Amino acid sequence: MDRPLSTTDVPKKFLKACLMVGHVPLRALACDPRVSYALYIPPTRYDADPSPTKLPLLVWVHGTGRKWNTLYEDEMVSFADRMPCAILTPLFPAGLDGPNDLDSYKMLHSSSLRSDQALLEILDEVAARWPGIRTDRTFVMGFSGGGQFAHRFLYLYPERLAGLSVGAPGRVTALNLSKNWPEGVANTKKLFNLDVAPDNIRKVPIQLVVGSEDNKVHGGEAFWSWLENFRKEEIEKQPETARLSRMENGRLQILEELHKSWKTYGIDSQLDIVPGIAHEAVKARPYMLRFIEPLMQAEIRK
Repeated sequence: MDRPLSTTDVPKKFLKACLMVGHVPLRALACDPRVSYALYIPPTRYDADPSPTKLPLLVWVHGTGRKWNTLYEDEMVSFADRMPCAILTPLFPAGLDGPNDLDSYKMLHSSSLRSDQALLEILDEVAARWPGIRTDRTFVMGFSGGGQFAHRFLYLYPERLAGLSVGAPGRVTALNLSKNWPEGVANTKKLFNLDVAPDNIRKVPIQLVVGSEDNKVHGGEAFWSWLENFRKEEIEKQPETARLSRMENGRLQILEELHKSWKTYGIDSQLDIVPGIAHEAVKARPYMLRFIEPLMQAEIRK
C-alpha cells in the first residue's frame, strides 16, 4: 500500500489490534521525522464514519522539560473517555537547532524548524488516518514552554482554535506592532506570510492560568547573567526570530501583564490564579481541563 493506512481501511473490530485506537504509538512526522506525535483515542467512542459528529481534538503542548506524554495519566485518559475526545501530544525534541537548543519550538520560527507548520502537518496526517477526528478546529493547552508555543500559535492561527489554555509561560510575545517577533508582531507578514488579526483572536475563548506562588524568576538573576555570557557567541549567530530575551519577572506577573495588555485590544481572557501552587503543571492541569470541558461539550452538541 503506497498511502498511509486509514481507519476507513480497517474493520472496526480490528482497530485496537492495529493500534489505531486507544494509546496510538509515537509516530514520526512524515515531512520532518525529527518531530513526532502520539494520540489517545477512546476505543469505544471512535467511528471512522462519524455520525452525527466527529470526535473533538485536544492538543497538549509540552514544556521545556519535554514531559510530553501525558496520555498515560489517568486524568487525561478519563477526560478523553468522558467527553469523548481524542488527545494529541506532539514532541519537539531538544537539540533541533544545535547541541544546546532547548527553545526553538517555542518561537514557531527558527533556522531549522517551523514548529507551527509542523503542528499543522501533524493535524493533516491525523485527518487522513483518522477521519473520525475533527482537525480543522482544535482545543490547545500548553504549560510553561508549551504556553509560549500556544499563545504564539493563537496569534497566527486563531481560526484553527476552538479554545485555548495558556499555562505559566516564562516569556511572552506582546501584541506590539512596533517590535519584531518574538518580542512583538510587527514582521509576521514577512516571517510567516500571515498578519495578526485581533478581530479573529477575540473570537477564541482563552484562559491564562498560573500558580499564586509562581512568582520567582527561573534560575535567578545570576543564572541569566551567566547564561547570556556563556551563550553570547552562539546567540549572535541565531536569527532574530529564534532569540529569547532573558526572563525578567515571575510567571504570575508575566501573565497578569499579558492579560491586561490584551484588554487594550478588546481581547478577553480568563485569568485563573491557582492558590498555593508554584510552577507545577500537574497541579495546574485540572484547572485547564475544567476550562476546556464546557467549550468542548458545546462543540460536540453543535
